[in-house]
Amino acid sequence: SPAGMALSVLVILLLSVLYEAVKMGKAVLLRRALLALPRSLSQEALTEPQEGDSSPAQGRWFWFHVGQTLFHVVQVVLGYMVMLAVMSYNAWIFLGAIAGSTLGYFM
Repeated sequence: SPAGMALSVLVILLLSVLYEAVKMGKAVLLRRALLALPRSLSQEALTEPQEGDSSPAQGRWFWFHVGQTLFHVVQVVLGYMVMLAVMSYNAWIFLGAIAGSTLGYFM
């Protein structure tokens, strides 16, 4: 039905926008993780910390990495969902995915 097709296109458009938002969030987390790394690469910074001797920068970097991993999983799932919708070979669905990706990148 026309209403069902319009709803499908809207859902794919929103999934594409969300995909772009997750991609940007992942990039922001990468930047923060890189800023959390130690500034110097001295021998002390490169050696493994002793048990119970963890620096705050290493802890922050670990949690940023966990966040990036979760963002990556969500990005892959959303990407495959949009790809499967586009592989229906419906022109309206395809245009919804393109419009959503464009809108998401613009925002």
